[in-house]
Amino acid sequence: MAVTSLLEMRFAPDHLVDGPVALREILMQTRAREGCLGVEIVTDVADPAHTIAIERWESIEHDDAYRAWRKGPGASNLSDYLVAPATLTRCEDVAAL
Repeated sequence: MAVTSLLEMRFAPDHLVDGPVALREILMQTRAREGCLGVEIVTDVADPAHTIAIERWESIEHDDAYRAWRKGPGASNLSDYLVAPATLTRCEDVAAL
């Protein structure tokens, strides 16, 4: 079953320009991972520091493998741009309307 992962983050005030650029580069690696169906980045119109990466995965197993890779050889420096650790929410598809 497909999974949608929401990675919610808040960029530090001094990284509102270079942070999103770094995020795009990092997520290009995500998009290349096996089982990744797509990645989108959205930013809060009222708060440009608040950004969410929306990742679609073929299965929870593909997402798990990706998360394990990011903790090891695929580790990134994204946290250098954030005011706090990003939060991850993973959702299963319930219905398409």
